[in-house]
Amino acid sequence: MAKGRIIIDVERCKGCELCREACPPSVITMAEDLNSKGYRPVVLLDPLHECTGCALCATVCPDGCITVFRESPKKRKRPTFSKHTTSSPALN
Repeated sequence: MAKGRIIIDVERCKGCELCREACPPSVITMAEDLNSKGYRPVVLLDPLHECTGCALCATVCPDGCITVFRESPKKRKRPTFSKHTTSSPALN
């Protein structure tokens, strides 16, 4: 599964909770404290969250408070094939 991480600008967040509702793995919750503007912003539940980097939270945020970073999937090594010469028995 893809991994991602988000950064929430808690000073700009107005606590509308649209991102929290849109988050499929539910890693966003409301903060306990108020920001400097008097709003209760959203925060990540746990630093070791299971964010998939889907960016639904950032898409629905009306104030653009969320930045999403998505990790590139690890490239799988392609199997290498060597040319083998096979000799077939002579047909008599």
